[in-house]
Amino acid sequence: MLGTSLSAMRSTHVSLPLRLPRIGYASRRYSVRVLGDSAAKPAVQNVADLKAWPLESGQDCLVEINGWVRNIRKASAVRFVEVSDGSSYSTVQAVVSKEMAEEIRLGAAVRLKGLWKLQSPPQVFSPPPEEPAPTPDEKPSRLPQIKFIDPAPDAREERPKITVPVGELQVDEVQILGASDPDTYPIQRKYTSPETLRNWPHLRMRTNLNSTLLRLRSDTIGSLSKIFNQENFIQTHPPIITSADCEGAGEAFKVIGGTRESPFFDSPKFLTVSSQLHLEAMAQAAGNVWTLSPSFRAERSDTNRHLSEFYMLEAEMSFVDDMDEVMDLVQRMTRSLVQDLAQQSSWKELEHARRHPRGPAETRTLEDLDDIAVLERRWNGMLVPEKWPRITYSEAINILEEHIDKFERPPVWGQGLGSEHEKFLAELIGYDKERNAYVPVFVTHYPRDIKAFYMRESAAEHHIKGQIVVDCFDLIAPDIGELAGGSMREHLLHKIITNLRHFSLEASANDPRLKWYVDLRRWGCPPHGGFGIGFDRLLSYLTGVRSIRDLVAFPRLYGRTDC
Repeated sequence: MLGTSLSAMRSTHVSLPLRLPRIGYASRRYSVRVLGDSAAKPAVQNVADLKAWPLESGQDCLVEINGWVRNIRKASAVRFVEVSDGSSYSTVQAVVSKEMAEEIRLGAAVRLKGLWKLQSPPQVFSPPPEEPAPTPDEKPSRLPQIKFIDPAPDAREERPKITVPVGELQVDEVQILGASDPDTYPIQRKYTSPETLRNWPHLRMRTNLNSTLLRLRSDTIGSLSKIFNQENFIQTHPPIITSADCEGAGEAFKVIGGTRESPFFDSPKFLTVSSQLHLEAMAQAAGNVWTLSPSFRAERSDTNRHLSEFYMLEAEMSFVDDMDEVMDLVQRMTRSLVQDLAQQSSWKELEHARRHPRGPAETRTLEDLDDIAVLERRWNGMLVPEKWPRITYSEAINILEEHIDKFERPPVWGQGLGSEHEKFLAELIGYDKERNAYVPVFVTHYPRDIKAFYMRESAAEHHIKGQIVVDCFDLIAPDIGELAGGSMREHLLHKIITNLRHFSLEASANDPRLKWYVDLRRWGCPPHGGFGIGFDRLLSYLTGVRSIRDLVAFPRLYGRTDC
């Protein structure tokens, strides 16, 4: 209670609204503070803000910077200390006297105070060329594209330059907040391969590239939240501990609770391999739902595309009877995401660093990513406004059989497509030469026997060789293979029971682990469908990070979990 009750105050004619007593919160200390009476103080809170601050030349200001030492360069009387707070790919240069810099070491956490001054001359960059706008009667020759590649040097010289003021901190006060031993600190300024950095997952995020990838991941989540909100979906939090293996593949981690002899749970429990089943239940209450949740699979796969713990973006739509609507949503969401990410500072900084690397170590680090021309084709493909190509599984097999000599494992109707098959199809069908684009490709209507029990049987005209096919799709792309998968879910009670019987899961219809899922069909289950996208794999495709082990902060994989 805050003093007198509301009814008592009303009886004594206290006017509302009330002003609550001031508790006395401490002002938050951001990583960067502009000291004094500068009008810019509220806007500058981190290094990214500071570097973007439009300070006029000669208008020096007292600034405090908190961050980590990324590099130290020595001169005769001063030390040039590069400091980062993780908010920007680039660092702040602090000029520190030789005496004050005696305790500053690589990796240390420091607080520096001094005058923020503009360097002279400022840095100069050339903007990408602008394409002429088409006339009212003229169609554009190609789509608006995300520009990555610098034009030829002679073309750059003809264009106006962009002047970017660059500041540095003239330090007059140093405080060591967290010491670091440079002899044992593993993150050095020299080039370190991704494979070596995996030995220190708790430290590798301190590199410029990996800290930027963390921010890009956060920006992607923010963009997805906005996009799904615009599509009238609600975000949900399905459980991580479940009773059933959604895919039925037996690749789930079993949960063992506590150390007592008696079991913690009343029946076997597993870490979820997919949130789909629970999302279906939520969709029957809220209509359209989505989640970005961790999933776990005990696959013994040792590839750059597999992890034991990963994040899945999953969505379910109620009252949808046409699978095209689900595929349309996947394309619309992905296209909107790419458009939004292109405007985020994390992506712009990563793209700028690739065009203007600082030194041989950074050049080699960025060369570990996929070629920037390849990224251009990927992003352009995501931006295509027309419907992405859609072929059936049977059509895909026919195409693959025409190129059978290109594969280690020959394509066979009735078997799943291998990664080599998916990549080949995506490049052959999805490449748009005119637009310089790799357009993702939907492969639809797979045989029932190689898919999950919950998928809806397709109309008879889709059946091949007397085999039942189901209303499902995989979204494939070059270099990475499958990006997404989805289907129409079987919503009729007698048919879901038939499916369980076909997959030798009939007992599950009365097993508490799946009975609740079957029961959804007893009470008002409408036609519905949904999809799932491997979130880490999507980020790998868009950023050019070749292994998702280097995109996830703490990767969990077969045979290795370091911390």
